[in-house]
Amino acid sequence: MTETLDFDKQGGLITAVVQDAATHRVLMVGYMNREALQRTLATGHVTFYSRSRGELWTKGGSSGHYLNLRSISTDCDGDALLVEADPAGPGVCHDGYYSCFYRTLEGGEWVENEARAYDPGAVYGGRDAKAKL
Repeated sequence: MTETLDFDKQGGLITAVVQDAATHRVLMVGYMNREALQRTLATGHVTFYSRSRGELWTKGGSSGHYLNLRSISTDCDGDALLVEADPAGPGVCHDGYYSCFYRTLEGGEWVENEARAYDPGAVYGGRDAKAKL
């Protein structure tokens, strides 16, 4: 199964684009190593490899905002994954938005294009939200 994937191109990691299975909106981009992919398949909760912390993390482990796996596809080069998931919370972004892609470029400026879906301070206890993903 993983022999089709090219984990070597990015030093043992593969890019994983996560899309809402119902709306098809891109929710986030993360990275998986073989172990993260295997854990995702075994548990049904999308799991990533944190490049900054050097460890696996399951989206929703702290917040309860899990990404429940629906399907996984790979691109023609085998170096990227499209992960379709059902989000279990009001948002995926650690900043409190439904998607991590909540800003658009308008007139040369990045503009927030949606309201926050939840209060990240309440979910993560006021600690650094990025550390608690």
